[in-house]
Amino acid sequence: MNSRTITLGGTTYPVILPRARDARLHVAAVIVTIHVLGQVTLGFQVSVPQILAAILTCAAIELAITFHRQRAIVWPASAMLTGSGVALILRVPTTPVDDRWTFHAWWVFAGVAAFSLSTKYLIRYRGSHVFNPSNIGLVIVFLVLGSTRVEPLDFWWAPLDAGMILAYLVILGGGVAISWRLGLAASALTFWLTLAAGTAILAASGHCMVARWAFSPVCGFDYWRVIVTSPEVLVFMFFMLTDPKTVSTGRVGRVVFGFLVGVASTLLMAPQANEYGTKVALLAGLSVVCAGRLLVDRFLPEPRSSADRLARFGRRLVAGAGDVVPGRAAARSGLVFVALGTIAAGIVVAGSPARGVVVPTVDDVLGRAPSDLDPSTFPSITVDDDVLSWNHEITGDGAREIVLTLVENLGLEAQAMRDGEATVLEAVDHGDRLAEMQSRLDEHAAEGVRIVERYDIDDVRVRLIVPFGRQDGLSLGLDSTGTKTIEVYGAEGGLRERSSEPFETTFVMRRATGARWLDVAVLPYGTDP
Repeated sequence: MNSRTITLGGTTYPVILPRARDARLHVAAVIVTIHVLGQVTLGFQVSVPQILAAILTCAAIELAITFHRQRAIVWPASAMLTGSGVALILRVPTTPVDDRWTFHAWWVFAGVAAFSLSTKYLIRYRGSHVFNPSNIGLVIVFLVLGSTRVEPLDFWWAPLDAGMILAYLVILGGGVAISWRLGLAASALTFWLTLAAGTAILAASGHCMVARWAFSPVCGFDYWRVIVTSPEVLVFMFFMLTDPKTVSTGRVGRVVFGFLVGVASTLLMAPQANEYGTKVALLAGLSVVCAGRLLVDRFLPEPRSSADRLARFGRRLVAGAGDVVPGRAAARSGLVFVALGTIAAGIVVAGSPARGVVVPTVDDVLGRAPSDLDPSTFPSITVDDDVLSWNHEITGDGAREIVLTLVENLGLEAQAMRDGEATVLEAVDHGDRLAEMQSRLDEHAAEGVRIVERYDIDDVRVRLIVPFGRQDGLSLGLDSTGTKTIEVYGAEGGLRERSSEPFETTFVMRRATGARWLDVAVLPYGTDP
């Protein structure tokens, strides 16, 4: 530290600033760079005043506490990292889009940052804090306030353009360099490999989640790809999990710590069917392991002892070094594989609620725009010339917006069928389609079953049709192909059967009320009414 002094009210106080080699400054440089990219090119829905509210609140609290305790002015490097981390991950859904200078809900950022920092002083053991402050603070706030008031940063940030590539380079370059310097690279890598393996098990079992930035539910390989390559996961891994004060010490301890966080996060993510729950579960994995770290450490080698070597620990764990009883080494090896198999089975079982048809809610899907979505999740779309002659805006983003609305409508129809909620249908259907879906609901109630259909659309051709007589005006026919998944539930909610099949269908849409595009009919592929 560089010491200087300042005189206030006739009393001289030391001023303690960090050295240039302080790792906290390097972490801050990386996170600030991400904040800048988020404002300039990535379109983060967070404003500069919101970011500053979190950082300055933590700085002021830390300055006051250290001044009271040490009678010195100490640069609040750690506290500012807490505030910056909160601002990087926290979002308030009602924040105006594309307004970098709005003060909207700045007090939420200040309050969450202050609460997060307070855990550093209130939850301690043997002179050190137990939890990463920003991590535990955010997890508690997300669980208490819910998705209508706050939410974490999305897994998907932006298309892979120059800005996103630069963000990846900053996160990976800075994260690897800092974690390597702190001796925590093995912990970060172990976490990532464990999470990748766990989410691969989920993906193979048919796991799905609804995400605001995705055209349709994210399932299977796409789910795995999104999680393991998410910049948010990398930020969590490099700049939250690898907190030197809260991670286990010793070579073995740090690897075990990363493994346990990966397992805990995957198990918590498994039952989540939407992105909000999945993101909170990822963060909560670290909180859970921090809470039990002291117990886990009791079974690990003493840090910096001769036993604190990964190779030696591995041999002892698998083969039972020193065992002379015949067959004992094989038995220990078998137990290790049984334990890993049990974890894998637990992941599959825990993921049951998010497997198969994942039904979005109204809040999940309404109000999105094509610019908010990952373009790689869109189907192939072609638009007939007569459509462009009728309305030249139905091209590019205009066509994608209509196809997006179709998928939203179909998703909400599925929600209505799953929950038996007829009122949802009135928001997305009209005319013959509304009457048909209402009739289905009545049949389901009479027969004691609920049939849910989900459409994964691969290709769409948009054309003009006149479905109900020319007096009703022109409508759009969306000739669509893809895969339809059908699930049949009993009245008690239990799944009775599930099947998938290719489909070729023409969905007819019209602005029957003058506003939203509504589903008005479903026809055989390529036909007119």
